[in-house]
Amino acid sequence: MEELTISEVAKRAGIRASAIRYYESIQLLPPPQRISGRRRYTPDVLRRISFIQAAQAAGLTIAEIQTLVNELDESAPLSERWQALAQKKLTEVDTLMHKVQGMRVILANGLKCRCTTLEECMDCIILAETNS
Repeated sequence: MEELTISEVAKRAGIRASAIRYYESIQLLPPPQRISGRRRYTPDVLRRISFIQAAQAAGLTIAEIQTLVNELDESAPLSERWQALAQKKLTEVDTLMHKVQGMRVILANGLKCRCTTLEECMDCIILAETNS
């Protein structure tokens, strides 16, 4: 079976070796085999790293990913843990999207600004913010 060094894994995964060591230290990655004190990984570690990266891209924090993969309560299946986290994140994303839409309205109105004084501009911004 192919064995990879930490630098090979880092290069293939597009992350730093320090991130791999960190993931090991918090048990997101299993401890690798060591040969002469050096880490040796099987290619399946790349799949686990891809999962971590996908979870991060979905907005999960490291702590949430830890909960997902290392939950102490084994009575809850992985699918239930994933669905609970996904529902929580979707609520957060919806809230963030609403905030971003309000920001967009204020900024778009700012592009129409023809104010000549700060007082006028403050009124425009306050009005735009209350209408968003």
